[in-house]
Amino acid sequence: EIKPSSIIYSGIFNSTGGVNRLNQFLMAEKITKDLNPEYGSIQKLHVRDTDLIAFCEDKVLKILANKDALYNADGNAQLLSTSNVLGQAIPFSGDFGISKNPESFASESYRAYFTDKVRGTVMRLSMDGLTPISDYGMKDWFKDNLKLSNKLVGSYDDKKDEYNITLYKQQQKGGGITFEPTKT
Repeated sequence: EIKPSSIIYSGIFNSTGGVNRLNQFLMAEKITKDLNPEYGSIQKLHVRDTDLIAFCEDKVLKILANKDALYNADGNAQLLSTSNVLGQAIPFSGDFGISKNPESFASESYRAYFTDKVRGTVMRLSMDGLTPISDYGMKDWFKDNLKLSNKLVGSYDDKKDEYNITLYKQQQKGGGITFEPTKT
């Protein structure tokens, strides 16, 4: 069975105790975390602080690790300790995902950058949530050009504090297919 919106995890690894159960997948234990299939397939997993960030095609979610959230009547969450490896999946506000371009992902400190090809945006995920950074001066250009590219490769330049994105278009040459960077 193919479940593109689910995560399966193994037993623990503890180097100090000499325990290595990374090859054990005990079906008697709850070892899967199913995300809403409406968000599309999981394209990228990233660890931030003590949580797991799941970049799906149409949504970005924070999955609590080794804890769960209990919501009060006023809507505020209180964290609880749990025996579950992966707790509640909390979507970030905004209808943005990483499409099918996990290669556009780059991170630096608490910030992560990626593209949403379907919506034509370049995104930043920081402590205050998702921000479409392509809206600052290049909204139309990215909306037009991201959809024309087959491959979107992201990197972060820590000397200039900049996220760089290279757009590749597929081209037929001779008997093979090559990817050429878009000239901008």
